[in-house]
Amino acid sequence: MLIKDLIRVKIMPTANQHKNTVWGVMIAFLVISLWAMSLGGLLMVEVRETSLVWIILGILLRTFLSTGLFITAHDAMHGSVFPNNLKLNHAVGTLALLLYALLPYKMLLKKHHLHHRYPTGERDPDFYEGEDQNFFVWYFHFMRGYWSWGRFFGLLAIALLLSGGLQVSFLNLVLFWFLPLGFSSFQLFFFGTFLPHRRPIGGYEAPYYSQSFPLPIVLSFLSCYHFGYHQEHHQYPQVPWWQLPKVYRLATPAD
Repeated sequence: MLIKDLIRVKIMPTANQHKNTVWGVMIAFLVISLWAMSLGGLLMVEVRETSLVWIILGILLRTFLSTGLFITAHDAMHGSVFPNNLKLNHAVGTLALLLYALLPYKMLLKKHHLHHRYPTGERDPDFYEGEDQNFFVWYFHFMRGYWSWGRFFGLLAIALLLSGGLQVSFLNLVLFWFLPLGFSSFQLFFFGTFLPHRRPIGGYEAPYYSQSFPLPIVLSFLSCYHFGYHQEHHQYPQVPWWQLPKVYRLATPAD
C-alpha cells in the first residue's frame, strides 16, 4: 500500500470513513471554552497584588489559547473540524475568528485556499518575495493583508465597553487580551509561514514548497499545535492539526 493510501485509510477524516466521529468538533469546543474561561478568569485578577511570575504565565497561557483559536479556524477552512456537517464546521471557524480578532472567515478562507493552491507564488497572499526575506518585513507584509483599522477600533470599542460598563481593569485587558493576541500573531507567523515557507538554501521543492521542522511531541504541540509538520499539512490539508504527527510518522521511513 502506498504511503498516501495508508494515510488516507488511517487518518483522513472523511464522512465515508468516519461517519460518527465528533473528535474534531469536541477538540474545537474545548479550545474555544478554555480560551473563554481563561479570559474571564484572568480579567478578574488583581494584577497589582499578583506575582510577576503568575502574570507572565497567564500571558503565555492566553497566547497559546489564542493561537489555538486561529488553528481551530484554520482547520475549519479545510473542513476537518466537523467534516460530516460543513455548515457547522464553518460556523465553528467563523466563531473562532471573531473571538480571535474580529477577523472575517470568508475572506481568510479565500486567501488560505490561494495560499495552498499557489504556495510561495505570485498569487500566494502570505508570501513575501523580498530577496532577504527579513522576518519583520515579511511579518508586516503578512499582517497588512489581514489586519485593518476597522478591526482595531472594533476591538478597542469592546475593550472600552468592558472597562466602562463592566468595570474590567483596562490593564487586565492589555495584559491578558491584547498582548497575547499580538504574541499569538508572531507565533502563528513564525511557525506557520516564515519557517516552513522561507527560501531554502537549495531552493524550493515542488509541488508543496514547504518544509517541516519536527520537534518532540510536547514541544511540537506547545510551539504551534504541531504546525512544524508543515509539509505534511500541505500534502494532506484535510488532516486536523492533532493528527499531523501521526502523518509524519507514517510518511517517514523507519531507520
